[in-house]
Amino acid sequence: MNRIDLTGRRAVVTGGAQGLGRAITERLAASGATVEIWDIQDGPAQAVAAEIGSAVSARVVDLCDDDAVARAAEAAGAVDILVNNAGITGGNAPTWQLDPAVWRQVMEVNLTAPFVVCRALVPGMIGRGYGRIVNIASVAGKEGNPNAAHYSASKAGVIALTKSLGKELAETGILVNCVTPAAARTPIFDQMSQEHIDYMLSKIPMKRFLEPAEAAAMVAWLSSEDCAFSTGAVFDLSGGRATY
Repeated sequence: MNRIDLTGRRAVVTGGAQGLGRAITERLAASGATVEIWDIQDGPAQAVAAEIGSAVSARVVDLCDDDAVARAAEAAGAVDILVNNAGITGGNAPTWQLDPAVWRQVMEVNLTAPFVVCRALVPGMIGRGYGRIVNIASVAGKEGNPNAAHYSASKAGVIALTKSLGKELAETGILVNCVTPAAARTPIFDQMSQEHIDYMLSKIPMKRFLEPAEAAAMVAWLSSEDCAFSTGAVFDLSGGRATY
């Protein structure tokens, strides 16, 4: 593992208790950052924090509750790095068969929550003149996956949020970027049909799923001072599926 120096930096990773979020938390901590997990699942989040070590702590935060996010931001203090990772798939169905309540829930968790978290933490970053924000989007947001219009649309929104916020903050010392992973074999697969999992694999030229550590490595670099002239950008992690 190449060393990326995040010594002295304080990070927040949403949904850091499992999957890509856990891998990102581990990599940021290994690079010297102090990491706070924001997760709705208290037990798993506390267990992961204890397993990784003293550099990691966990806080229960309902990311769909504006007031809860504001309180967490105030309690967290000075945050240098924000990774908006928490997300859900909402299952699979043709667009015309999707339950509107499921659509709204996916939008709330995947798109509105990152906006609310950014809204809470960006002012402090502006005041300190430094910050790195990394949003976890998806290749589905670039290409649109059939039977996943809700998920695809939410992740396309994350890409657009990244571009807009990156331009707004371009002169402040705060860089905002996103990554667009192909599927990784994480617990989120439990929300998908096997047919949909097989479809996603068939689209990846490398003929394998993303490893969480591979995503964590890119996020760590985007969280560092070495990333200095990229903002509002989309970094691909799709094994050759989307080459743009």
